[in-house]
Amino acid sequence: MSAHGRTIADYEMVVGLEVHVQLLTRTKAFCSCSSAYGAAPNANTCPVCLALPGALPVLNEEAVRLAVLAAHALEATVNETSIFARKNYFYPDLPKGYQISQFDKPLAEHGKLVIGTNADGTPITVRITRVHMEEDAGKSVHDRYAGVTAIDLNRSGVPLIEIVSEPDMRSSVEAGAYLRALKQVIEYTGVSDANMEEGSLRVDANVSARLRGETKLGTKTEVKNLNSFSGVERALEVEFARQVEVLASGGTITQQTMLWDANRGEVRPARSKEGSHDYRYFPEPDLPPLQLARAWIDQARVALPELPAAKRTRFATEYNLTPAEIEVLTADVPLAAYFEEVARVDGDAKGAANWVIRDVRQLLNSGATLATLKLRPTSLAQLLTMVRDNTVSHAAATKIFAIASESGDGPLDIAKREGLLQERNENALVGWVDQVLAENPDVAARFRSGDKKLLGVLVGLVMKASKGRADPKAINQLLSARAAAGE
Repeated sequence: MSAHGRTIADYEMVVGLEVHVQLLTRTKAFCSCSSAYGAAPNANTCPVCLALPGALPVLNEEAVRLAVLAAHALEATVNETSIFARKNYFYPDLPKGYQISQFDKPLAEHGKLVIGTNADGTPITVRITRVHMEEDAGKSVHDRYAGVTAIDLNRSGVPLIEIVSEPDMRSSVEAGAYLRALKQVIEYTGVSDANMEEGSLRVDANVSARLRGETKLGTKTEVKNLNSFSGVERALEVEFARQVEVLASGGTITQQTMLWDANRGEVRPARSKEGSHDYRYFPEPDLPPLQLARAWIDQARVALPELPAAKRTRFATEYNLTPAEIEVLTADVPLAAYFEEVARVDGDAKGAANWVIRDVRQLLNSGATLATLKLRPTSLAQLLTMVRDNTVSHAAATKIFAIASESGDGPLDIAKREGLLQERNENALVGWVDQVLAENPDVAARFRSGDKKLLGVLVGLVMKASKGRADPKAINQLLSARAAAGE
């Protein structure tokens, strides 16, 4: 309890997020250097990204196309004219002493993203202030040489978009939901691989605390060094608790940049938070205003692929799947495409969903990828058809699935080779039934006397005796006929 008698429950968290997304181009934003990840330090550099005297930037057209695609996916208004600006600050890994970004005239504005639904079914929407283009800085490497910071400028000049939200989120859970929804939209468009481990998606979180019921925003701090969604959620909780403790004891919050220490689970101040005036923005003199024709902007909107929300709606109506099934199957584009191919070839969407959700995802969780998975959708569809036609039992299908996923062989070939085809020859079936009844006389006697619960037990014993080859439906019929005849 604070000096004012207030607890953390009396305060509301207010969150706005700035997300930097690396665009999936082959080359950098303003030069022809490779933007590929993982090259030797400073291998992907040239006079432009090293800021050598006389070097001039030339805008990457593909970066503009991808940025506009992302803006459309977030329902933002793309401006026909946007202006690049110099954002001046001095870091060891910023060779020019400024970053080419956009300031008062960004690429796009006024977007939104639905991140879930309220209890009454209404959508939870986060407004997006702006989507603007900029270049990345280099990287300071602190652990390569003892006592020395090394500079790698491979990333300097890599094209980014920064997606800035309004302070519309009221919990760390909502912030996490926003980031996961945003990442999925970005991946669906193909704008970026959004790989957080490689720095393709990075998050700065602005958070403030205010008494519940207040409408005025409190003083915010910005938490940097966030490299996972769970890290964002934890950092927000820790920083919110710190701010509440300060406010509840009568103190004031200082606007500053904080660093998140995941190992210690704490935030600590890095520097006072800059305002836009600290960066001394002015239009980039080496780049003219970016002029986009309205027809070109509209054409880019038409080129948008199916987005997650639309795919979820279509899966519900077209395949009659449950919300939980849809959530899993639409998690990413390749998995959704794999499922749809299986469902199209086999014709049974529910069966396809069950196998993809249970068996295919188990392989993916074990380290496989859909690109390297040897069991192609057409083969899985064939296997599902074989089960439905009683060509193989479900138990045999599980074995075939495991073999096919390692070998890539066709399900029918595997079934023949491994002796897993369902046996329908009456003489063979009768032989297995006679064997099981003879080997289990007590069970057989109770079954003949009317204990119908033992039917399943006997079918299982026959399947075991036949090593899964017997047709369970035919066995069921044979045993029922025997019981009716008192045999």
